[in-house]
Amino acid sequence: MLFNSLDFLIFLPVVFVLYWFVFKKSLKIQNLLVIVASYVFYGWWDWRFLILIFLSTVLDFWVGQQIFKNQDNNQKAKYWLWVSVAFNLGLLGFFKYFNFFIDSFIESVNAIGYNMKSVWTLRIILPVGISFYTFQTMSYSFDIYYKKLKPTTNFVSFAAFVAFFPQLVAGPIERASNLLSQINTRRVFKYEQATSGLKLILWGFFKKLVIADSLAPIVDDIFTNYTDYPASTLILGVSLFSFQVYGDFSGYTDIAIGTAKLFGVELMSNFKFPNFSRNIAEYWQRWHVSLSTWFRHYLYIPMGGSRVSKLKSLRNISVIFLVSGLWHGANWTFVFWGGIHALLYIPVFLMGRNRVYADNVIAEKTWLPSITEVFQVLLTFFLVTFSRIFFRSPTLSSSFEFIRQIKNNFSYEPYMHPMGYRMFDFYLLIALFTIYEYLIRRDERNPFKFSSPIVRFLLYALVVMSILLFYDDGVNRSFIYFQF
Repeated sequence: MLFNSLDFLIFLPVVFVLYWFVFKKSLKIQNLLVIVASYVFYGWWDWRFLILIFLSTVLDFWVGQQIFKNQDNNQKAKYWLWVSVAFNLGLLGFFKYFNFFIDSFIESVNAIGYNMKSVWTLRIILPVGISFYTFQTMSYSFDIYYKKLKPTTNFVSFAAFVAFFPQLVAGPIERASNLLSQINTRRVFKYEQATSGLKLILWGFFKKLVIADSLAPIVDDIFTNYTDYPASTLILGVSLFSFQVYGDFSGYTDIAIGTAKLFGVELMSNFKFPNFSRNIAEYWQRWHVSLSTWFRHYLYIPMGGSRVSKLKSLRNISVIFLVSGLWHGANWTFVFWGGIHALLYIPVFLMGRNRVYADNVIAEKTWLPSITEVFQVLLTFFLVTFSRIFFRSPTLSSSFEFIRQIKNNFSYEPYMHPMGYRMFDFYLLIALFTIYEYLIRRDERNPFKFSSPIVRFLLYALVVMSILLFYDDGVNRSFIYFQF
């Protein structure tokens, strides 16, 4: 079920009414309702894959208890941890990467002179959100193993934690210490929390429907027909894709966080205005925060992090980014994209500037950024946008062809919208959106934080009108990160 569908607009208020007005006196029944609602939400797409979520839930619930029981025997505890890792990565590997590894092996064999045909690939449907909920359940087992968490004995609560529908299919990837602790605790309806949630939902719909979906036809046209366009159009296409993927994914996150608030649950922030990052390290502290922190806690630090020699630290950084790339998709384009970010991050790390912007924002104490900050932001945006040529292209060869087309046809021609719309309107939209995000850059969870009620009312009206104006039923409304 999509957030931006009529089905969800009916589903959400029904679940909300049952949750707060019918079952509010019983935490257990509320959590059972969350499970049922979450399974309906996910099964709306394909009910067969509910089996995978249920199996992952049962196994990690049981494994967590086994790890805890054997805490005095590290060898046994580690064995049970590997049971969780092997099962979840096995699911992920089969459904997401089986054909990728088979095809890559065959291509490697053919490259050295043998003629091998693929007979082992399967017609596998990728379950929506499998990369998210498998990582979430694994984090539960990891935290118990590292003695940061005690296992729950309440299966209903754990099942609600795994399947919590607002963040089930595209995050944020929550740790049990945050989400499970809230699910285990009686929730009380808070008017301010609910209205805050509705504001985030509204802002998320704006980013998805007005920003991302309106740019999608332009980006699709340019990347599909890149051989027909000059450099100016290709640069425009990849630049607009940066705004599209940001509006799409952060819009989903805002709707997810806002929906969770309606049920008395606070999810972690996943996007903190990454387009205003001053170097690549700050970018990864602001983009897809839940994935970055997952890899830091469960892969980077266990490998030694930055506490080891410089050479090993560089190895650890490279592994994190390459694995992050592979997490995004079964394609060498994503691995290459991750490699680019590793190469961009390593100089920042070596200069000791990977944490300098961790606790502040651009123009921290002033209205306007300094000239240096403007240059840093533009450079970071350029580097990130360049890497997205590989993120968006279907193959490595087409990625390099895209870049070669920019180099060989370095000229300017005005771009005509594939549907005949006036392009100036889209440029103005991006400019106004960027300015507005700059104004609210200090608080990603409160997009309408203005003291004047008149200003807030005008903003609400403008956002709603924009959604109605830009909504196009002919555009594919699915979220980009559903494929991951």
